[in-house]
Amino acid sequence: MRRSRFVAGAGGALAAFALALAGPAAPAHPAAPVAHPGVVSEDPVAHTPHVLDGQVWSIAVVGRRVVVAGDFTRVREHGDDEELRRSNIFAYDHRTGAVDPRFRPEVDGTVRKVVAGPGGSVILGGSFTEVNGEPSRGLARLDAADGEAAAEFGATTDGTVTSLAEHGGELYAGGSFTAVGGRPRTGLARLDAETGAVDEGFALELSHPRGESAPRLSELALSPDGSRLVVNGDFQRVDGHTREQIAMLDVTGADARVTGWATRDFRHDCGLPHLSTNMRQMAFSPDGSYFVVVTTGNPVSGGELCYSASRWETRTDRAGLHPTWVNHTGGHSLYAVAATGPAVYVGGHQRWHDNAGCFKEACPGSVERSGIAALDPATGRALPWNPGRDRGHGVLALTAVPDGLLVGSDTERLAGEFHARLGMFPLG
Repeated sequence: MRRSRFVAGAGGALAAFALALAGPAAPAHPAAPVAHPGVVSEDPVAHTPHVLDGQVWSIAVVGRRVVVAGDFTRVREHGDDEELRRSNIFAYDHRTGAVDPRFRPEVDGTVRKVVAGPGGSVILGGSFTEVNGEPSRGLARLDAADGEAAAEFGATTDGTVTSLAEHGGELYAGGSFTAVGGRPRTGLARLDAETGAVDEGFALELSHPRGESAPRLSELALSPDGSRLVVNGDFQRVDGHTREQIAMLDVTGADARVTGWATRDFRHDCGLPHLSTNMRQMAFSPDGSYFVVVTTGNPVSGGELCYSASRWETRTDRAGLHPTWVNHTGGHSLYAVAATGPAVYVGGHQRWHDNAGCFKEACPGSVERSGIAALDPATGRALPWNPGRDRGHGVLALTAVPDGLLVGSDTERLAGEFHARLGMFPLG
């Protein structure tokens, strides 16, 4: 960790649970994409807990502890009638589904993103203003064992954090804010993951929003080796370079720079002025050679990449780029994506895939995929995998783990079974 780049910023059941959490079930680096040997099963595991209200926005894994974040107040273990009160975040054992009785932080607003942090911690981003009764706007770091806030982590924002990525002790935060730790940062900042200190050398300027508010970041994705950061959102320039809704940054040096990677294919408004950005999640492949972007729109399709998933090659630093493939839903939003090698999983409230040329109806050759699908990484075509789910607003979280795929949403039916807002498809 190159700390010179940073400046200081503002009983029995418990023992059994702790024993159950022994031994990691996560990749060597918790932020690295997980590679699978094949496509996951269509039959979810039975033991995941149920989230009984609101929606799940994000899922992170620390050892065998799964941390689930979002906008909710009540959870329940599978096979148990007792409702447990949880304030927008909780943890459970990955193998047994037992809800952790010690991890009970009080977060007063929506947690939009949770990622594994240093020393067995988790870092939260969202629209909250207090954690455990103490001021903590937009950012916080908690002990994943007991939910206590890290006293040394001093980062706060003046807005909402929508996306986070951590690698090697460096934390990237994106969202709708204009300051972090009292220092000017519009939509994007790099921090010390342990202390929250702001990196003075990382001060890229997002500008020229398409909407009426300040520029903002919708999502960010970090390559597995931590060298490239892809950002998307409501901006048309980054540090003076024309980049329409998406940009790739080289973050290897003390001062990050905008790379030559550029495309104009996201220039379409997809329904403006009602929607300032149609960009949603992005995910790198396990080998870092490509990433996939999913998008929405409102209320009508306005371009090739509205309401779609598209693959982009990473190792091409030039302008005028086009996607390797595009898979269209035909007018339904995609919000979440995970790439595992054999499959690219996408979630939202879609009804179809392979559906180019039609809007809110099925074109010839389209396939039905209710709310979740797996795409072929080479061709982009929908794979036969088709468990289905209640569509609702849509899937907001897809997290690959070594033995399967975790899914977070706002509905209760997954693969025809009751799995309220949370489920997992195991590897066969």
